[in-house]
Amino acid sequence: MAKTRISISLEQDQAERIRQHAERAGMDVSAYLVHAATRQMAESDAIEEQFAEVDALIARAERAADGLPAEPPSESAAELTEQERREVEEALGLVEGRDRQGRRPGHAA
Repeated sequence: MAKTRISISLEQDQAERIRQHAERAGMDVSAYLVHAATRQMAESDAIEEQFAEVDALIARAERAADGLPAEPPSESAAELTEQERREVEEALGLVEGRDRQGRRPGHAA
């Protein structure tokens, strides 16, 4: 089988690490890189195959969603009362781990 030359550019430290790994594996750099790339391609192919059904399901759902009417506009934050805004901020603070004074328990103020 005819071989094709591919040129790559990389940082000096990367090149040295590849040389060291290839040597430890008992391979020349070309064989080592081909082996690594082949393994990566096989892994990617296996992942794509494993998720092909899910990807197809998502694609069908997206196509179906394109035919749905647009979502009605939601109320904007500007339409909230001051009390509602404070309650939203307090709830978000709790989600983020802050207490009512805005401090995160266990952290210095």
